[in-house]
Amino acid sequence: MSFYITTPIYYVNDKPHLGHAYCTITADVLNRYHRLFGESTYFLTGVDEHGQKCAQAAKKRGLDPQTHCDDMAPRFVHAWEEMHVEYDQFFRTTSPLHKAAVQKALQQLFDCGDIYPDTYEGWYSVSEEIFYTEKDLVDGKSPTGKPVQKIAEKNYFFKMSKYQDQLIQYIEKNPQFIQPDSRRNEVLGFLKKPLGDLCISRPKSRLEWGIEIPFDKDYVTYVWFDALLNYATGVGYNQEGREQEFDTWWKQTGCTHLLGKDILTTHAVYWPTMLFALGVPLPKQLFAHGWILNKSQEKMSKSEGDVVNPLDMKDVVGVDGLRYWLVRDIHLGNDAPFAPDLVINRINTELANNLGNLLSRTTNLIHKYFDGRTPKGWLENDAATDQLRKIALEAPDKLRADIERMAPSYATEHVVQMLNEANRYLEEKAPWKLVKTDVAAAGKVLYAALDVVRIAGILLQPVMPVKAKELLDRLNCDKRDFDAAKIWGAIDEGTLVEKGDPLFPRIES
Repeated sequence: MSFYITTPIYYVNDKPHLGHAYCTITADVLNRYHRLFGESTYFLTGVDEHGQKCAQAAKKRGLDPQTHCDDMAPRFVHAWEEMHVEYDQFFRTTSPLHKAAVQKALQQLFDCGDIYPDTYEGWYSVSEEIFYTEKDLVDGKSPTGKPVQKIAEKNYFFKMSKYQDQLIQYIEKNPQFIQPDSRRNEVLGFLKKPLGDLCISRPKSRLEWGIEIPFDKDYVTYVWFDALLNYATGVGYNQEGREQEFDTWWKQTGCTHLLGKDILTTHAVYWPTMLFALGVPLPKQLFAHGWILNKSQEKMSKSEGDVVNPLDMKDVVGVDGLRYWLVRDIHLGNDAPFAPDLVINRINTELANNLGNLLSRTTNLIHKYFDGRTPKGWLENDAATDQLRKIALEAPDKLRADIERMAPSYATEHVVQMLNEANRYLEEKAPWKLVKTDVAAAGKVLYAALDVVRIAGILLQPVMPVKAKELLDRLNCDKRDFDAAKIWGAIDEGTLVEKGDPLFPRIES
């Protein structure tokens, strides 16, 4: 089994914000889980460096576009390093390999007649870099409320309309191709209207910053045509010597693409029709996530000044705390409100009080009564212990099933339920009292609780890689793979466990 996941490549017109972090961290968590399951994985993220928005951002800073991109791209690299994101490739669309691959694709489509010249007159949104017809406008603006300007010029067009019926049939025959279901229905609704052809060029007289059209030196490529091919060029598409790599990750594995719902149309309509025309297999799945909302229950906006810098937030709750909240609180596909108190309350409740407290209580009691070494076994033929063991042994497979259906928030719920049960078990058995009358039985209670902590640590590694490692280090746990999480009683008797400061100190609002 293998797994290839990609995020959108982000515009370099500004620094990374919480929305970027949410998508990238979620992809990282999914990738790490598939790796934990023993699969070969590949994770690509990066930046989109061409187009009018980038050119305008560079001009505003008094820089040429390439210098602007060279300055902005490392900011994303740094942010993902800070967020413990482990990607296999950070892609930049200014890469010479990508430019050559895009030009080769353009030439192929031009040669077969799927790209043609024509004069265009219509409404153009600079912020979205999309042309609209008169009927598309809503109150004189784009469908998403962005300003538009009227433009008339000669351009090159891709015969997108030619592939409309093929795309509809593909989506209907492959219901998992676009998820969640509401987004698939949205795209099918969009495709009920006649699909026009796509303008895929910009004259250099208006925009010089882009990949030059190979068959007309006076034009550059439309930024979406350039950008949408990166997920394939990143693993070898149209590059001599990388055919096996492309076959492995694109054709055999298939690309799982995570994206924001606001860019669904470009990815679910423009991209597949381009791939149909090029004879390239479509990605395995497009999964559209929701927005992180501000206090007014609206999408965070740079213009409104309420965009959250993830590096600021991680200084309040820690990197792994922020990662945990993003995965745990936001059901993938839904919008979710954000406020610092929401993050802090979740971390205090489930990480400080639940997981951290369970770790502290068990290790402290083992040090107090058993010289810091794990006691022997667990209570057999005991209803409460049997129930705890049953929940712990079921958790890994339940978690895996939810990860495979792209539901990481539900996956973590199984770990939380297991920890809740362990804390109830500890309260019921009260080993700090039991030890006064039956030392061996108290030791067995602590062993069972500690084994739940071990299993939780293994299962939470993809979400909280640093804190999970610290937890497992304290237990001197050597085996940390997924199979080890499916075994009850894997801690050897007499293993030295460490006490320490709280794994998750309570955070004050």
